[in-house]
Amino acid sequence: QVQVGESGGGLVQAGGSLSLSCAVSGRTDSRYFMGWFRQAPGKVREFVAAISVTGDNTYYADSVKIRFTISRDNAKNTAYLQMNNLKPEDTALYYCAAKRTDWSSSYTKAPQYDYWGQGTQVTVSS
Repeated sequence: QVQVGESGGGLVQAGGSLSLSCAVSGRTDSRYFMGWFRQAPGKVREFVAAISVTGDNTYYADSVKIRFTISRDNAKNTAYLQMNNLKPEDTALYYCAAKRTDWSSSYTKAPQYDYWGQGTQVTVSS
C-alpha cells in the first residue's frame, strides 16, 4: 500500500512564493515518477510539473515554466514544488501523484498515475 501526502499550501499575495512537499510512504522500496497537478474550481485537473525517478529530468507545463521548480529527495521519499512569482491564476488545489513506471510520453495525463494525495490548497490574492 502506497500513500501520498501533500503539505505546504496556503494564502500568498501575487508575486510571492510557496513551497509544497509530497511525501510517499508505504512501499518505498520502489521509486516512482512523480508529478504535480492542480485543479481550480470548475476546471479540469491540469498537469503542472513532473520529475523522473532519478531526478535527472524535469518537465513543466508552459504556464509555470521558469517560475516553478520540481525536485526530489529519494532518501526522504519526498518530492517538492517550489513556486515563485505566483499569480492569481495559479490558485487551485494542488495534487501530488506517483507513477510506478518511469517516463512515458503520456506523463502529463492524470490517469497515468497510480497514487494520489488529497491535495493542498494554494490561493494567490491580487
